[in-house]
Amino acid sequence: MPASPTLVDFSVALPVVLLLSYLIARGIRLLFGRRIALSTPTLTITAVLGMSVGLLVAGLFLVGQRLWMTTTVLIVFGCSVGLSFIVAAVAALVRGARGDIDVAALLRAGESDRVEFKETARWNVREDKKDARMEAVVAKTVAAFLNSDGGTLVIGVDDAGHAIGLDRDYATLRTPDADRFELWLRDMLSTSLGKNAAALPTIRFAEVDGRSVCAVRCPRAGEPVFVAQGGSTDLWVRVGNSTRSFGVDEAVRYVAQHWRPSLRSFVESPH
Repeated sequence: MPASPTLVDFSVALPVVLLLSYLIARGIRLLFGRRIALSTPTLTITAVLGMSVGLLVAGLFLVGQRLWMTTTVLIVFGCSVGLSFIVAAVAALVRGARGDIDVAALLRAGESDRVEFKETARWNVREDKKDARMEAVVAKTVAAFLNSDGGTLVIGVDDAGHAIGLDRDYATLRTPDADRFELWLRDMLSTSLGKNAAALPTIRFAEVDGRSVCAVRCPRAGEPVFVAQGGSTDLWVRVGNSTRSFGVDEAVRYVAQHWRPSLRSFVESPH
């Protein structure tokens, strides 16, 4: 018999709580997917707080409960899952509300350090053919927004803000519609930027003057996003109204200054 059973119970409970909280956090992330921007560490902490609430409830309202009793364990687990689900659901609702993009307002305002227009994502207008170089431009622009303070890329719009439509890009797809275009765009970004970075942008479609356009809203990334194309890996950054590639020295300085550790980066990181 241990001299201090309570201390022994807590020494065993702590790693169990952390493990279960991590598993709950991973399960919540799988359930909600890209609908939430909360990181696994944030959800793990939420699950731990839920277990604390469960212990408090069991201690306040049930007589004679001990740590490893079945009733206590079920209450603790239920409170942890419940709180984690509520927090994730609220985060998903908030992100969904923020996901709406007023494309017409963007076109009226014109291009800026936060807004870029592209006529096509796959079709070379000058040469009148499908061209992988157009895809590279889109990937670099998205990466630049992610590496800066965020922004929105609108595809299917000329430099003057006139809606041209996505018909030429749609024609390059097996199924010429918005769903297939978004699938292609996500896959292309995954190949060029990596899966984590490709999951960050919000993609929306809108009808402007009877033409379909695609808006890609990019948040500020929690870590550097590099573009891997043609055997090279480059850091692209938004500088004013242009997209620039930084050399090694510039990239090192920029990363050190732009991604200083902060509470915001911890909370929003998807890792």
